[in-house]
Amino acid sequence: MCQSTLTVPAGHGKTFQVSKGQFITVIDSEGQQAADFVAVYADNLDEKLSPVHTRQHLRSIFFKPGDVLWSSENRPMLRVVTDTNGVHDANVPACDRTRFSIDFGVEGHRNCVDNLLEGMKAHGVTYFSLPEPFNLFQNGPVTADGRMEVTDPSSKAGDYIVFEALCDLICAVSSCPQDIIPGNGLQVTPIEVQVSNSYLAEVSHVVNA
Repeated sequence: MCQSTLTVPAGHGKTFQVSKGQFITVIDSEGQQAADFVAVYADNLDEKLSPVHTRQHLRSIFFKPGDVLWSSENRPMLRVVTDTNGVHDANVPACDRTRFSIDFGVEGHRNCVDNLLEGMKAHGVTYFSLPEPFNLFQNGPVTADGRMEVTDPSSKAGDYIVFEALCDLICAVSSCPQDIIPGNGLQVTPIEVQVSNSYLAEVSHVVNA
C-alpha cells in the first residue's frame, strides 16, 4: 500500500496532489481544531470543489458518509467514506486579513485564505479563483431562527474524516489560525493529512503533546 503523510503546522497550510481513486484522511491531531479544505481539478483550475453546488445536490447544509461533494461544474469530486466526528461546516467563508483587521483590529494575523493560497498559487490558483472551503471539524450550528453560529469544535484528538477522490485533484488544508474568538478552543493546533491508495480501516496518527 502506498501512503504519504503530511503535517499541517498549527495556523498554517499545506497543498498536495491526489490521484483519482486515492483516499484522503484529514485528522484532528489534538482535538477542537477546524481545518479549511479546498480542491480544484488538476486538469482544469477553473473547476473547483463547491459548497454551494454540494448543498444543492444534497439538499442539505451538512454532509455525511456516503455523500458526494460536487464541483462548480456539477461533477462529483469527492465521496465521504468515513467520519468519526460528524460535525463540519459548509457555510462559513475562509477567514482572511480583513476579517482580523476590521472585526478584531489585528493587523498581519495569519488567516486561512493566505494559508491556502501559499501552496495553491504555485499551481496557478489565484485569490479570485480560490474555492470556498469545506470547514472540517468546524462547529457551525444553525439556530432555530435561521442564524449561523460558530463555536468550538466537538472533535477529539484523533478524530478523522476520509474522502475518496473521484478525479485527479490539487488540494489544500489550512489549520485555522483563529485564536481570538471560539472556533478552535482558543488554541490553534496541527492537522494531519494522509493520502493512500487504499482505504485505511484503522488510521494511524501523530498526537502532538
